[in-house]
Amino acid sequence: MFTIDSFVLYVENIHRSMDFYAKAFECEPKQLSPTFAALDFADNVKITLKQSDFLTPASTIKGGGTELSMPLADKETLKILYKTWKEKGIQLEQAPEESIYGINFLAVDPDGHRIRVFA
Repeated sequence: MFTIDSFVLYVENIHRSMDFYAKAFECEPKQLSPTFAALDFADNVKITLKQSDFLTPASTIKGGGTELSMPLADKETLKILYKTWKEKGIQLEQAPEESIYGINFLAVDPDGHRIRVFA
């Protein structure tokens, strides 16, 4: 059976993206090369950041075509995280609202990758 090791997000500026994920997830991404970094995201899953102008082979796909979906334990935890991210200046595209899969909000990273948080 297969397992997933990481999600690779193409980014325009590795340092700007490392700063964003460090601030959002209160972790320290590890820079593995001048154009590649990784951060532990969940049990056995990493988010890796790859500077898009150094892809091998080259790709015409740029950032923003991905949505990370993160469940939280309850509505109160979600509201606290939303307030915390707002105070940190993280770009929020959607305030908490109810939908078919519960209460959720949407943030975006500097490259437009969507981060949906739900409870």
